[in-house]
Amino acid sequence: MSNTVYTGILTADETNSFLLRSDGSRVLEENRIWDGYIKHWAGQNVCARLLPQKDYENGEPIVIIWPDILLANVDFMELYYNERLVKYWPSLFGHSAICVNGRIYNYSHLINENEVISIEEYFYRPALGEFGPSPSTGLFEILDDGTAYYDKFGRNFMRTIHVLRVEGINGSQMRSIFDRFLEMIHNTPVNPKKPEKWADFNLFTNSCSTLIKFGLRKYGFSKINGFLPRDVFVSAAYEILKYQNKENLSVSMYSMPQLKVPEAPYSKMSPITNPKNLFLNKKLPAYN
Repeated sequence: MSNTVYTGILTADETNSFLLRSDGSRVLEENRIWDGYIKHWAGQNVCARLLPQKDYENGEPIVIIWPDILLANVDFMELYYNERLVKYWPSLFGHSAICVNGRIYNYSHLINENEVISIEEYFYRPALGEFGPSPSTGLFEILDDGTAYYDKFGRNFMRTIHVLRVEGINGSQMRSIFDRFLEMIHNTPVNPKKPEKWADFNLFTNSCSTLIKFGLRKYGFSKINGFLPRDVFVSAAYEILKYQNKENLSVSMYSMPQLKVPEAPYSKMSPITNPKNLFLNKKLPAYN
């Protein structure tokens, strides 16, 4: 599979969709482009490439498209609090992930979701093929013939995401911490009764948010508390903001509003469970 990245204006007419390049040529005209991209980014300059996964309807490689935004030329990390998915009860408390210099670390109770993933695949995969929800249930489903609908497309199409961005960190040091966590997970002996699960997953000690909390503590932000995603996010924001002058960091907060598509209902905020973090949340700067 080619890793060629195309850039151009996402263009759609009554019969076709494609990227219009600066030299007037068209690319991806023969490929299917997901309707969600057309809805949100038609007429905008975007990036695109082909994925190895196949579209179930035509058997062709899936096209992924994302905004044409350059990464800052600085070491950075971004902590993500993903709002909860209302159609899945395990998502009651939302989800945490962390990006270090463009590599997003995702931890989960499912072995195959413990991974390092690119920014575009984490946020912007289309709801096609294995990434989409089941057409019969609208949920995760694996059919009797093995056809998988993981309902795991771009997170920003599934949820609103709250972001704590920190510039000026030691990126290689932080990445080594989170790389070791992934190595530990994938070296955990498999439970033969539930081989798809991470055998040592624990909501209080080994979860998406607690591993990120422990990693940030190990890096040096030692007072971050909580075990649920929103609590860890609030605590991390409050503690890291205190470090910005002492450590010459640039800290900001913002949200990525959900890019609404028919395949996902609107997400919702999960609760803050620690009374201390309810108080700290009121002291954080307002953002949107």
